[in-house]
Formats: sequence, C-alpha cells, structure tokens
Amino acid sequence: MSEILGSREGRRHLANHGWVQGMPIVMAVPTEPINDVMGLISMHGRPALVAMLDNQLDVLKFLYISTPNSALCAVEVERDSTQIQDLFDRAEKNGLVTFRAKYWDASSVTHPVPVFGPSSESITYAHRFGA
Repeated sequence: MSEILGSREGRRHLANHGWVQGMPIVMAVPTEPINDVMGLISMHGRPALVAMLDNQLDVLKFLYISTPNSALCAVEVERDSTQIQDLFDRAEKNGLVTFRAKYWDASSVTHPVPVFGPSSESITYAHRFGA
C-alpha cells in the first residue's frame, strides 16, 4: 500500500475512484468478518477505502465504502458470518453494491477500485468476466 500511496501515479489512480488525501484506509484479511471491518470504518464517520491482499492473484485490492445514507434502498443487515472477501466478490461482479453493516441504521454503497499496476486492466477484466 505504501508503494501506491507513495507514487504520484498510485495516488492519481486511487483519486480517480473516489479516494481523497487523508481518507481512512482500513486493512483487512479476506476472512475477516464484514461487520468487524465496517465497525472500524464507523469510527471514522466518513467514506473510507478497505484494502485487502488477494492471495490468489497476489494483488492489493481496494473497495470504496460510502457513509450510510437513509436515502438508499434499505437492505438486510450482513450476517456475522459474512467475510469481507464476500463483499469484494459481489462488488467485482456487480460494480456498485448496496449493503448494510449490523452497526448501521442505513444502507451504504461500495464499488471496487480497479487494481493498480501494469497488468491491472487484464486482472480486473479477467476476474470480472471469468476469463
């Protein structure tokens, strides 16, 4: 992550997908419960990125997480057994995903940030379309 944030190109890439200077970035492991990760994000009270290392592709992935908003469609609360990897998978498959953590009164939206790097386009599209 320090390589991405330490380079002008990396910061520009993240900024093109919603990141702003000073935005919280929460590191998560794939098996971490989604509600635990969102609990950490709740402490910041503003949009955040979730970063996770994809062990299969050996790449760092990011999700943009908006603040909960009562204007969004109300959805069911995420189960305690749902892992953050599941949210990454749903976002990579569907693009924009509406979800709700158990700590939140309202739903939130998330979207994947394309993988940064020389082969990022092929990784993103191959994963999304099953190529």
